[in-house]
Amino acid sequence: MAEIKTVAVIGLGYIGLPTAAILATNGVDVVGVDVNPKTVEAVSRGEVPFVEPDLGGHVSRAVSEGTLTASLETPKADAYIVAVPTPFNDDKTADLSYIEAAGSAIAPQLVGDELIILESTSPPGATQHLADHILGLREDLTIDNLRVAHCPERVLPGRVMVELVTNDRIVGGITPAAAEAARDLYQTFCEGEILLTDATTAEMAKLVENSFRDVNIAFANELSVISDKLGINVWELIELANHHPRVNILQPGPGVGGHCIAVDPWFIVSSAPEEAKLIHQARVTNDSKPGWVIEQVEKAVAQVDGTPKVAVLGLAFKANIDDLRESPAISIAQRLGAEFGDARFLIVEPHIDEMPKQLSGLANAELVSTDDAIEQADIVLLLVDHAQFKSIDRSALAGKAVIDTRGMWR
Repeated sequence: MAEIKTVAVIGLGYIGLPTAAILATNGVDVVGVDVNPKTVEAVSRGEVPFVEPDLGGHVSRAVSEGTLTASLETPKADAYIVAVPTPFNDDKTADLSYIEAAGSAIAPQLVGDELIILESTSPPGATQHLADHILGLREDLTIDNLRVAHCPERVLPGRVMVELVTNDRIVGGITPAAAEAARDLYQTFCEGEILLTDATTAEMAKLVENSFRDVNIAFANELSVISDKLGINVWELIELANHHPRVNILQPGPGVGGHCIAVDPWFIVSSAPEEAKLIHQARVTNDSKPGWVIEQVEKAVAQVDGTPKVAVLGLAFKANIDDLRESPAISIAQRLGAEFGDARFLIVEPHIDEMPKQLSGLANAELVSTDDAIEQADIVLLLVDHAQFKSIDRSALAGKAVIDTRGMWR
């Protein structure tokens, strides 16, 4: 395969833009492609349209040096990295329409011998589906002169620019040559070990990693419900149990969010519904946790005379980011506003500037500062353990009902 000098990254979201930026700051000419004009305009100015530590410096540097540009159109390139969303349908099967759209845009640009990498977290068979889709549009090409591989991202939001470099990577090719070509590209910036396998195994590996965590979180969430019933502090319980050298229970919360842990297990369940019983139950357990949180709020509201004022602290799916994808906090806020029409909800999310569209229709909810929410509230509901919330003076919570789903004030 010819040397890769130009890379087109399709999708400039939470994974695509960091990948484009890290390649560009390591000497590769990169064109980032996105369907959102505002994203393209922001990147073209050297700006980042979302919160991710250290990303801004990489983007501004790469744009100023001319190694990163952004476009609405897919260009000709030596390699393509597809990092588009893979949501699930109503029946929990994967929606591959974004992957297909990316393939449709790539196909006319191909001359043969290009490398195409699917980074989007995908169900088993999605990489082959992408290859078949492209080859169906280009009958003059074959899998022998087109290299298609899967390299799942495995980074933590808030540490993406660090973990892109330091984490080990799994690369699975439709053919061994595709895997080797993808490995060579990632070695441009990756200091971790790059492990080669076939595409389907690589797809499954990512799903297994997140399903493992989902099952562990489900265990912790179930423990929190049991502990509440028995009058036990679940945070102390888990801390004590984790002193066992072979026990590592994760922390409970209001549910599970994000595009990975809340979604990926369903791809396994839909691929093997009769066999994935434990994985399926973990999803059910974690998806039911927001309902339990709402029950706690209902009990607190019943104790308030007059119009209850509830401070809802945090909307992101995890601490110190602005990512709202599949956030249990969003679904909890939605349901609270709809079910308790006589209450006022003081929403706090320090990483956004306006009310999310999911909550914009709630007449009894407003986006306020942390101090205003705490001062006015009868009930304080902590949903996300943002660093800003950790600095709240505990004395400010005196006389208020506190529902701490993260154990921050335990």
